[in-house]
Amino acid sequence: MGRATLTPETLAYGVMARERAMLSRAITLTESTLSTHRELAQTTLQQLLPRTGKAMRVGISGVPGVGKSTFIEALGLSLIEKGHRVAVLAIDPSSQRTGGSILGDKTRMAALSINDNAYIRPSPTSGHLGGVARVTRESLLLCEAAGYDVILVETVGVGQSETVVSEMVDCYLVLMLPGAGDELQGIKKGVLELADIIAVNKADGDTVKDAEQAKAAYQRALSIIQQSGSWKPVTMTCSAVTGDGLETLWQTVRDHRRQLIDTGELVERREQQRVRWMWSMVDHSVLASLRNNADLHALIKQTELSVRQQKTTPPQAANELVSAWAAAL
Repeated sequence: MGRATLTPETLAYGVMARERAMLSRAITLTESTLSTHRELAQTTLQQLLPRTGKAMRVGISGVPGVGKSTFIEALGLSLIEKGHRVAVLAIDPSSQRTGGSILGDKTRMAALSINDNAYIRPSPTSGHLGGVARVTRESLLLCEAAGYDVILVETVGVGQSETVVSEMVDCYLVLMLPGAGDELQGIKKGVLELADIIAVNKADGDTVKDAEQAKAAYQRALSIIQQSGSWKPVTMTCSAVTGDGLETLWQTVRDHRRQLIDTGELVERREQQRVRWMWSMVDHSVLASLRNNADLHALIKQTELSVRQQKTTPPQAANELVSAWAAAL
């Protein structure tokens, strides 16, 4: 089927028919900056909405070197053996020069990527705050419509901006390394406040004792943090290499989901996420409209220069630009 014949109907049918090529094409359209592509993608997504919302959505963050890709591959293969279909939205850091992905996720998850019941989609962050691509939410919904019942969102790393992932998943899992002293120094408090599960990875061989000590340290840290909701965060150890602890970890994810369903928190959480998503897109659209307004180009340059030279304060300059943009509408 040629690109010229693409319609929202053909795209939606292809996604629902679990055609990987059509799913990839739909996601590519959501990533496009061309308005015609975005319109086609959004119309397609609107038709697919009734087929979304049933998957388990899990966000996975971790400090550098923790082995996120190895962990995700081991977990994904384990879930497929249980009869699940797994989609991985692997968010790569963007090259500042080209804007493209720096890492190659499919090569980092070689066994999972060739499995018929798995789908891996690497996407560059493109400078988007939060360690997640601008269109990760759309990709997630498209994967659900394609019949993937477990969606794993791998973020760039741990940091204050990484907490954006919690705005699109049901369960937020943070992977840590053995050696809690240094890790507790470096991890952001905000990540601990949002984590539903903290798993100390690489708990194998000579590091088992260190992993257990780290687990205890994280549990103590969590005990003094005010948590919202009925779920009490859980800490555990695991090894992506040996597979130890993966069964227990996934059961904990299921227990977390069951509790959210029983208390009604899952429905409420997803409703709030959709509203926040709407406002994030409003923010993005308004900013783009202001920056791309040809009539304001000279004023923007002049205002930036004034701020650089400390002739105008940034808040005053911002107010002037917004007022000028509103008047130009």
